[in-house]
Amino acid sequence: MTHRAVLAEALIAQTSWSNARRTPLAGDASNRRYERLTDPENGKTAVLMDAPPEKGEDVESFVRVAKFLQSVGLSAPEILAEDAENGFLLLEDFGDDLFARLIDNQPHLERSLYEAATDLLVHLHAGPLPSLDSYDPSLMAEFSGLAFTKYAQGILGTYDTDAHARFEHRFVDILLQETSGTRVVVLRDYHAENLIWLPDREGVKRVGLLDFQSAMLCHPAYDLVSLLQDVRRSVPAAIEMSMINRYIEATGVDDHDFRTAYSVLGAQRNLRILGGFARLAVDYGKPHYLDLIPAAWSHMMRDLEHPALATIADLVRQALPSPTPENLARLRTG
Repeated sequence: MTHRAVLAEALIAQTSWSNARRTPLAGDASNRRYERLTDPENGKTAVLMDAPPEKGEDVESFVRVAKFLQSVGLSAPEILAEDAENGFLLLEDFGDDLFARLIDNQPHLERSLYEAATDLLVHLHAGPLPSLDSYDPSLMAEFSGLAFTKYAQGILGTYDTDAHARFEHRFVDILLQETSGTRVVVLRDYHAENLIWLPDREGVKRVGLLDFQSAMLCHPAYDLVSLLQDVRRSVPAAIEMSMINRYIEATGVDDHDFRTAYSVLGAQRNLRILGGFARLAVDYGKPHYLDLIPAAWSHMMRDLEHPALATIADLVRQALPSPTPENLARLRTG
């Protein structure tokens, strides 16, 4: 038994779940692991999160954000037990009805689920602001620069350092101009594989939230981009446009400014995904993330057509190689 397995056993032994059956659950892009605990007597379940601190994970941020989300009337998992020092949490189990899975099995639910997810953002953005770091233009531009230092570098063996510097300088200016102003809580990985349908609850509580520990303060369009420009599944254009309209109408934000910010943040997020997924493949041995890069590229190229991004559009198109099968194979072999 590994050291972390012993620590996990020690936490579980202090709870009513000591006799539970344990089965692994699918993980994510982080170093976190998950197990489902099932009580053999009544069939009730819970989820164990294993987030090793020595690998940069921090369960305290998850707990802090979960408590905030619950305080504003949203469904974040209840914390049943915790060992923050060693990086373990025992959580309420929301079940398996991920939006992505439900939509695959029941396509007629797609629009109503996206409406519920959009309405949750309206609700969240109308609430109070907790003490969180700001996802500011400099940091966003730096993260987008991974498309040069990890994605282009991984394919070409080098990257254009001058183009990279010009990109970050210009992109900071764009972000300052187009995404400054109102700050709201953004969960940053708000998409169909991190949302669980809880039909027995009411209103926005029907949307169960996962993977929110990296929440920050940013422009209101950010999580809508995350939801609708999803690299894991293709969101129909009609639903994307309808949800943008729904958010604008519900909040009364300026139509032109919001749509501009949506495109700018779309470019930012998809550039970060290019670099981040290339890094996961090359540096961390997770090549399956390369399969998602073409979708991020497609979203990014569409976003770059917006006039607000004119000063970086050609630079990005010229400096970054397209994700052809040959280029992705180069990343795959590292």
